Amino acid sequence: MREIPFVTVDVFTSERFSGNPLAVITDARGLSDADMQKIATEFGYSETTFVLPPKDPANSAEIRIFTPVTEVPFAGHPNVGTAFVLAGMSEVFGQALSDQLIFEEKAGLVAVSVQRTGDGSVASTTIRAPGPLTVGASIPADDVALCIGLAPADIETTRHLPAFASVGLKFILVEVANLAALARAASRIEPIKALCQTYADEHCDCATFLYTWVGENHVRARMFAPLDNVAEDPATGSASAALGAFLTTLVPDPQSRPLLVEQGVEMGRRSLIQLQVNVTHGRFLDVTVSGASVEVMRGTIRL
Repeated sequence: MREIPFVTVDVFTSERFSGNPLAVITDARGLSDADMQKIATEFGYSETTFVLPPKDPANSAEIRIFTPVTEVPFAGHPNVGTAFVLAGMSEVFGQALSDQLIFEEKAGLVAVSVQRTGDGSVASTTIRAPGPLTVGASIPADDVALCIGLAPADIETTRHLPAFASVGLKFILVEVANLAALARAASRIEPIKALCQTYADEHCDCATFLYTWVGENHVRARMFAPLDNVAEDPATGSASAALGAFLTTLVPDPQSRPLLVEQGVEMGRRSLIQLQVNVTHGRFLDVTVSGASVEVMRGTIRL
């Protein structure tokens, strides 16, 4: 019988039992794809990560990310949380790591920086989204409203229609009118399945990221991904990054800006996701995602 080590952390929070839980398999050597999927399904978190030696020794590690039903090429909170775990280890696969990490992922290379406190413990980690901004089809507000249990009037369309967007993982970005509408939202599986069929060319599971403005450079958000067996996610760094990048397309002269995404409030798992959206010569350059994490559990899985 083989024992596989794991650590769980709550990500985008410094308080246990808040934020977004993540399981990190710190040594996934010898696990098959099927093993990884079964382990991710067993944990049941929105994502589980599996750490492998890098294919290129110039990089820090290969990271594979699984939801309860499939592997994904990139996600925000798994990178932030995995970096937190690895930065707290004395070595990874026999190598000491610096505070500047490079993760090999399906979506490309993910650059990570580690911020420490005065005593050397990890304060937060910051990742740079690996992909360029891609914007797909816009969706009529009526169609999206059916999918999230709201009236069409609850969808704010002054700035943009609901739209597919990605900087490594694709989401439908939906601005809603206010906090009351955000609180009423609930995913409806059959309309979402129909929407995915209508927009099959987007090759997306129609995970939906709802947001509303609550202050300058501050939004509240919720994310539903029922086709990934994630009824609601308390913190979604990849969707937040896509939103930050997408917002640069809505104004004629975009500027670099911070953006705070507050998520998980309605679930009782408040998360704080710090973005820095960088623009050069009036065009989106890149976006970084930062947050704290806190360890919750560690143990072994028996195979």
